[in-house]
Amino acid sequence: MLNYNSPISDTKKYSEIEISEIEPIFKLNLRGKNRDFTTKVGKSLSIIPPTDANTSSGNENLNILWLSPDEWMLYSNNKINLIEVNNLENNLFNEISKAKIGSVTNITDHWIMINIKGDKVFELLSSGSPFNFNKFKDSKGVVAQTLLNHIDVIIHNKNINDLNLFVRRSFSNHLWSWINDCASRL
Repeated sequence: MLNYNSPISDTKKYSEIEISEIEPIFKLNLRGKNRDFTTKVGKSLSIIPPTDANTSSGNENLNILWLSPDEWMLYSNNKINLIEVNNLENNLFNEISKAKIGSVTNITDHWIMINIKGDKVFELLSSGSPFNFNKFKDSKGVVAQTLLNHIDVIIHNKNINDLNLFVRRSFSNHLWSWINDCASRL
């Protein structure tokens, strides 16, 4: 993991929305196609990667988001110390990449995670996204890959009116400004 330096440094609270960056949490990209891959990931993490499109699975420490039939994003729910991160990543690398049944790539520094909570979360998202959030907002654990203000994002609906939004670091400051501008007008 590189020296983490976030472009976002605060939490914003508006009348019906709270927005904050969840600082450096562990994120991995997992890719694989066969049953051995799924079994190794499941045994290593005690979580089976979801096979249904746009879903997630998780436990108290980790979440796995389905991104495509052979790709998942693994992220931690909390800040993890460097020793734990290295052990988990090395274990997955040894079980999957070295065994040539898939790939494990650390993307911790690639994605910024923004948590958005509140009663008007989906009004905010709908103002800048072509995605129809009607079914999404009532389904806990679902995942969407869409555009928000012309920026690619991954959205994980953790709970009712509580979601994590992943944006590439290079676009995070721009999206953060846009989200805050829209939230202040709701």
